[in-house]
Amino acid sequence: MSGRAEQIVDAARALIDEGGAATLTMRALGERLGIRAPSLYKHFPDKGAVEAEVITLAMRELAGALAPAAGDLSELAAAYRAYALAHPHLYRLMNSGPLPRHLLAPGVEEAAALPLMHVAGGDTDRARALWAFAHGMVILELDGRFPPGADLDSAWRTGLAAFAGPGQPPTY
Repeated sequence: MSGRAEQIVDAARALIDEGGAATLTMRALGERLGIRAPSLYKHFPDKGAVEAEVITLAMRELAGALAPAAGDLSELAAAYRAYALAHPHLYRLMNSGPLPRHLLAPGVEEAAALPLMHVAGGDTDRARALWAFAHGMVILELDGRFPPGADLDSAWRTGLAAFAGPGQPPTY
């Protein structure tokens, strides 16, 4: 990716971080960069391609955030939750709607899933179930769907207990 393309992706990410995916338009992106929107098309064919690069960037970040905790279920869950809560708009972009796999950098989705696969003992179905649980908890928290005063740490512990080995409840 060229230096200008990287600037475009960084600006797109900033727009998304500030106001969500809906704030990312080619016009807003051009304004952010001080260029006319049509100039962006020299680097990206459309907004979807820009979003895919932002998703690629976010998946790499998530993989990096999860990697140190890959051997521990509780630490992995805490790292996943922390990333999502720190980057709610980016998290939603990565995890809402169909994933444009054909536009993502090769191997990036697998790299983001690797820590889940590791903690799930290589069992794809278990890793997917763990991801579904973590995603459900995070998106409900981001959307303010839990009642006021709900003990979310306890809910995480209870949910993660289903994924822990026999007699090894997680310490989340």
